[in-house]
Amino acid sequence: MRKEFLIIIFLIGVLTNITKAQTHVSSKEKVYKNPLKVQLGDPYVLHTEGTYYMYGTGGEADRGFSAYSSKDLVNWKPEGQVYFHDNKNGWSDPNTAWDGAYWAPEVYEVKGKYYLFYSAQWKVNPAKEMENFKIGVAVSDKPTGPFVDLAPKPLFDPGYPIIDANVFFDTNGKSYLYYSRAAYKHPVESEIADQARKSGKYKEIEESWVYGVELKPDFSGVTGEPVLLLRPPVKLNDKQAAWESLSVTTGEVNRRWTEGSVTFKKDGIYYIMYSANHFGGEHYAVGYGTSYSPLGPFKKAENNPVLHKNTNNGGIVSGTGHNSIIYSPDGKEMFCVYHGRTTATGSERVVFIDRMEVKNGKITVFGPTTQPQKKPSGSP
Repeated sequence: MRKEFLIIIFLIGVLTNITKAQTHVSSKEKVYKNPLKVQLGDPYVLHTEGTYYMYGTGGEADRGFSAYSSKDLVNWKPEGQVYFHDNKNGWSDPNTAWDGAYWAPEVYEVKGKYYLFYSAQWKVNPAKEMENFKIGVAVSDKPTGPFVDLAPKPLFDPGYPIIDANVFFDTNGKSYLYYSRAAYKHPVESEIADQARKSGKYKEIEESWVYGVELKPDFSGVTGEPVLLLRPPVKLNDKQAAWESLSVTTGEVNRRWTEGSVTFKKDGIYYIMYSANHFGGEHYAVGYGTSYSPLGPFKKAENNPVLHKNTNNGGIVSGTGHNSIIYSPDGKEMFCVYHGRTTATGSERVVFIDRMEVKNGKITVFGPTTQPQKKPSGSP
């Protein structure tokens, strides 16, 4: 009898431990934690046919772009390099500064084709400018490439270096390109520049500005002239001036940025999110503006910045910026996808995804986070 009793106790213990183990595994499967195991800058996510594809600057690509795939926005599988600069229509120069500056790729699905918008150094450079960035468009039958440039030249040449292409498809069938004029050789007078001069920090302050322009339906070029949409504040008493000028006021560099924009529409309002400050510094942060037209005018939000470092509050994340947006597998949750740095990753940019909310004309980003949280709703 005693032997049978001990066997029963033993079996109960075994079953209890199995149940605990199963619960632990099940619990782990239902959560995720930032940063993700993807080392990319400027992350952009495409959702097509039940799979997410992530593209960005750097990663495993050599003078081009690589991709990652996922079913749940959390666990990502490398898909290898998807764009090569030496494709038959390649127009860039991989031997210039930053290895050709293959930056900020974004991929869009249109009528069964996949279009890659990106920036790189143009090989046509008679003045030998260090920053000769232009925007290109490549196409593929698959989100994993290979992508081939539509033409052996950039999309268009506005006469100054441009980066960070983002495309918005409006409900009326028109599409718009948003991009950032690089700060290179673009000194701008402002009260912030005056202050920097008087303090002896910098003689001049260069700025990057965000523009928008309508695209031709076949992406062969643009229609009309670009429209200036966003720029750093001119006046010191502007509510945006303090956070958008930190790279200058803290002595990081003599530039102010408005870049990495992403545009979307919700409840009749056009939202444009953008990043300010030096991408390589701790103050890189995200703000947004709103408009009732895709080409503005946009009014910057009172609650800017909506995403910034948390190291001042005991956190480990800084340099948060250049975001895109994506929805959970069931479409019920909206996420902000962005890059940042942690005390552990150092200067290496890694990817974060955090929930965001758009309500009554206001954007809220619930990040940056590094604690476990629920996986996106509808995850398989």
